[in-house]
Amino acid sequence: MSETAPPAPLPLWLAALPLIILLTVFAGGALFTELGGTLVVVAILLAAVIAGLIGFSRGIDWQQMEKAAVDKFGDVFPVVLILLSIGGLIGSWMLCGTIPFFVWTGIHLINPDYLYVSAFLAASIMSIFTGSSWASAGTIGVALMGLATVMDASLPITAGAVISGACFGDKMSPLSDSTNISAIAAKADLYQHISHMVYTALPSFLIALVVFMVVPSASGGDQSNALLATAAMQKLIETTFSPAWWQLLPPGLVIFAIVRKWPPVIGITYSTVLALALAVILQPFALEDAVNAYLHGFTIEMLPAHLHSEAQANPAFLQLVERGGLYSMVGTLVVIIAAFLLAGAMQASGALTVLIQAMLKQVKGIFSLVLSTMISGITLLSLTSHGGVTSLIVGNLYQPGYQARKLAPVNLSRSIEDSVTLMDPVLPWTVSGLFMAATLGVATVDYLPWALFCLGGPVFSLLWAGLLPRSAAIKHLP
Repeated sequence: MSETAPPAPLPLWLAALPLIILLTVFAGGALFTELGGTLVVVAILLAAVIAGLIGFSRGIDWQQMEKAAVDKFGDVFPVVLILLSIGGLIGSWMLCGTIPFFVWTGIHLINPDYLYVSAFLAASIMSIFTGSSWASAGTIGVALMGLATVMDASLPITAGAVISGACFGDKMSPLSDSTNISAIAAKADLYQHISHMVYTALPSFLIALVVFMVVPSASGGDQSNALLATAAMQKLIETTFSPAWWQLLPPGLVIFAIVRKWPPVIGITYSTVLALALAVILQPFALEDAVNAYLHGFTIEMLPAHLHSEAQANPAFLQLVERGGLYSMVGTLVVIIAAFLLAGAMQASGALTVLIQAMLKQVKGIFSLVLSTMISGITLLSLTSHGGVTSLIVGNLYQPGYQARKLAPVNLSRSIEDSVTLMDPVLPWTVSGLFMAATLGVATVDYLPWALFCLGGPVFSLLWAGLLPRSAAIKHLP
């Protein structure tokens, strides 16, 4: 009896069809519908259906595709737990007053004579402890832009400094969803991923620091008016959260956990419990508020009634405090699950293998591999406008190429960060680029030359790969 012949390899166009559908639906939906963030999930699931139909046509059953998706998701489940726990952590830090404390402190530390470098450092600190470049730009960034306006300083340079600092902090924070997703995409350990990014982040940070330090910021204007521009935020934070040293204890516990190399979920959970306990004991919040902040995030309804009207009248304050909660990460989790359904169907059908072979055919060394990763990331980001989806897709496609060259996963995760994460806020049509431009009131093309940290990441990533492929900056597997 003759054995059934294995199916012929997929043609390249058919292997790429799910991704073509993904990009087409996303682009068309953005132009002709108002689905917003829902469009991302719709596009991914439709692409997964197409990939599944291709698999069925080749004799691959549902169980095989389901197993491939479950195996991929199982590999990253510990990091998904981190992602979910971060939502609860942010809600607890808000209730405790930790995040408002950092905003309050950042405003106090701004030196009008060194506006740009102060903006860069304040946004960096804010993003490190919040894990969000958007939160940093939408709170301290807005205050800094108001300060720049009154001082008659350059708005594009100020915006570039804010975005550079916000992206640095976001990239180096274990609380950042983009940092966690990049580690997930490459199957890299979160803390190893962050430590490996120092090779490209530190020189980019230092160059930006020097430039923003030497560029003169003040060109006239009444600095007393500049102080009035931030006084309302300072007063409201003081009234509602009573900034105090003990609000540093929860982030201090996270730092301690990182130094002691505790499992991330353990450190985050302990910090969350401590913040909630402090909020109930030392702030005017009840146990019910603590539970709701952990699950659903902080809301101004948790504040004493006499503060509601004042808080509602300050949009920047609302944008600062009303966030966090375990359920705030559900949307990101849905995107991750949908992306793995797509990846599982493409892997089971053989489409991923065909695509990987086509993309890696011209790769001759480490430099071309990193370059190919970054070009793919920026290209896909330009088409989808979604950094998280792009990171997951690029990571799944390039993992075998890095493994074949005995390169540790952190090389892939850093390449994703240095392309996708850093280019996201400087492309005018991406969600992040649109947010930054609208929030800071400066067109993307105007602040682009001053987003120095974002521009430096890809440059140093390629320099390490091309000039020093055997240095510690390129980690090889044993």
